[in-house]
Amino acid sequence: MEQQYGSDFISITDEDGKEYELEILSTIEYQGAEYLALVPAEEDEASEELEVSILKSVTEDGEDLLVAVEDEDELAAVYDLLMQSLYEDEEEAEDEEE
Repeated sequence: MEQQYGSDFISITDEDGKEYELEILSTIEYQGAEYLALVPAEEDEASEELEVSILKSVTEDGEDLLVAVEDEDELAAVYDLLMQSLYEDEEEAEDEEE
């Protein structure tokens, strides 16, 4: 997968050459690896559910790649950390408003 980093948006190309524009919601570190929580950059207004993907950043042959997390325990642990992080960010924002 090829990736190009912008501010909070990235463009990735899969193995079939299809390009995707994604927004980075959060970056999480777990057991020394970096994970990105991503959503499609163009929202489908007809869909009420936000489709979040969690991809792992790896370096292969000197090239940075984003790969799917296939281990369910690893994915669950990263998801839990992501939810904790988002909840903490929400609490901090509420505290700042007070």
